[in-house]
Amino acid sequence: MPNFSGNWKMKSSENFEELLKALGVNMMLRKIAVAAAAKPAVEIRQDGESFYIRTSTPVRTTEIRFRVGEEFEEQTVDGRPCKSLARWESENKMVCEQRLLKGDGPKTGWSREMTNDGELILVRGNSGAWGQRWPQCALGNSRGVGWDGEGATAVPVTLLLLADHDGRRRCLHQGLHSGVTPPLS
Repeated sequence: MPNFSGNWKMKSSENFEELLKALGVNMMLRKIAVAAAAKPAVEIRQDGESFYIRTSTPVRTTEIRFRVGEEFEEQTVDGRPCKSLARWESENKMVCEQRLLKGDGPKTGWSREMTNDGELILVRGNSGAWGQRWPQCALGNSRGVGWDGEGATAVPVTLLLLADHDGRRRCLHQGLHSGVTPPLS
């Protein structure tokens, strides 16, 4: 299991506005959201299967605490309250499915994956179509693969980069981590 702990800053993002459009967010709010989310600061604290994730933008700050395999409450990328369930999809990738608490709407979710180079990839999706965010140093015009879901909206896949705050590479071999991890509280 990778250690996602650290202070991360986004280096690049693609198609975030298209994802918001597919979720039904009006044009004016999409423009505000895209501008506000241009350079979020993300703090992740991990203690085994327990996570604390704080995402700060000039407009708002969100915090979630959860344990992999246990349902928790958070908000979708467009601000709707939901129940979420995170699970490990692979050794380095966590996926989370979201279920709205009220009303109808497209199925949403996210994933976080640590690459072998120590970069953190955040992917947000809608009804099986995933937007992806990757590190700036990702190769060329790499694109992620959409998820085959019923009623999937054709949202171009997004690549967004989250890199450790001081640009350090992270060591994933044998569970080692080059950063200092504060305790969860």
